[in-house]
Amino acid sequence: MPTETSHRYVTFSRNIFIPVTNICRNACGYCVYRARSYEDAYVVGTEAVLNLFRQRGAATEALFTSGERPERAAALSSLFTARLAEEGFSSLSTYTKHLCQLAIQHGLLPHCNLGVLSRKELSALKDVNASMGLMLETTAVLDAHEKSPGKDPVVRLQMIAEAGRLKIPFTTGILIGIGETQEDRIRSLERLAALHEKFGHIQEVIIQPFLPKPATVMEHASSPPFAMMKHTVRAARTILPAEIAIQVPPNLISPKELIELGASDLGGISERTIDYINPEAPWPAEEDLRRKIAPYELHERLPIYPRYIQEGWYSDRIKPLIERYADEMGLRRKGH
Repeated sequence: MPTETSHRYVTFSRNIFIPVTNICRNACGYCVYRARSYEDAYVVGTEAVLNLFRQRGAATEALFTSGERPERAAALSSLFTARLAEEGFSSLSTYTKHLCQLAIQHGLLPHCNLGVLSRKELSALKDVNASMGLMLETTAVLDAHEKSPGKDPVVRLQMIAEAGRLKIPFTTGILIGIGETQEDRIRSLERLAALHEKFGHIQEVIIQPFLPKPATVMEHASSPPFAMMKHTVRAARTILPAEIAIQVPPNLISPKELIELGASDLGGISERTIDYINPEAPWPAEEDLRRKIAPYELHERLPIYPRYIQEGWYSDRIKPLIERYADEMGLRRKGH
């Protein structure tokens, strides 16, 4: 079978998806995650999170997401502050750090993607995270981000760089089909490659297709054609350093042809929770996924990639879990 990649297996992680809050300062033209009213806004409570931990199944990763800077979310900021105070905290980062500590106690390795964070917040969260993330999405200035101050590419690239300075294993990615051009996609990949060359911290880059959502500004826009996804994966494999995995989401797109072009990871798959960013797209069953990607093998990893395990890019707080779960290759140990 002709192929542009030499890898024999594709990785994924088992996670539980915990949306800490859907209150967000951004109003992206394609997003259904963000709360639009008091009625649908929430801050997840500690007890609800503990219930998820108790039902985690075989997951090793606790994926924490949230709206960005909810304390600046105009009409809903007071609601966020009040709900957080009920839990005994005054900021998103301190509350999420508390939840990460509970996750570790329940045998889960945290991965936080909370939007744009300061260096101080990144540093505070580093010790209780196996890895962290922030989608770049694009270096272009787009209509879809007109009401989203946090989607300023300069701001997002600065945070990704700060994570590198702090030696945090990092996940980022680009969103395809939101109004950017082919040149924009290439430029975005080049900027990520340059950051990794400087800091060595980007473990994976997600190539994610836009899917139109009802009741959004872009509900009538079209998803990117598959040829665009193929071109972008091929370009990513050429532009990005070889040690960076290219991830494609198997609940949003058929992965086989993209694996042949260089994709080598399928991201986190949950047995217990939905994809809150794309709630209409259920996770594929593991056995179905194995059949779809054959002859490539499916291997389970942790939220921190093997390279960073080998180089010791993790804290003493999560060291016992790394030693419990990681095999000699840095992948998930069978039976643990």
